[in-house]
Amino acid sequence: MTKPVWVLDTNVVLDLLHFADPRALPIRHALETGRIECRASAATLEELQRVLGYPEFGLTLPSQQALLARYRALAPCIEAPPVVDLPHCRDADDQKFLDLAVHAGARVLVSKDRALLKLAGRGRLPFRILSPQHAAERARAAQRPDA
Repeated sequence: MTKPVWVLDTNVVLDLLHFADPRALPIRHALETGRIECRASAATLEELQRVLGYPEFGLTLPSQQALLARYRALAPCIEAPPVVDLPHCRDADDQKFLDLAVHAGARVLVSKDRALLKLAGRGRLPFRILSPQHAAERARAAQRPDA
């Protein structure tokens, strides 16, 4: 049985690995126990690395590198060039997550971003876009023995 592949946007990764947001724990647990897999791309990792350097997070360079390494261990990096026939996100910075989800064969893209979540209702995507809350519910369901 193949494991479902998920893509996480940068804010969700921060919730999982920096803030340890309890609402995101089911996603983290599903990842760490191998119930789901995640993928990253060079573009999404670059964004995460840049964001980790923001002063408001107060992370030292070694802490930034450690968090990035933890995420890389959970989400192998794949090639994800732009996909021409995808809907375009209003925020061009978020398009990389759509491209990655397609190339990864993802079932789910987890995002807190309004522009991405608005695309969820269009139905033209080969994956679902879920808020962290809905993704956590799905991750909890995947952890039940009868799932």
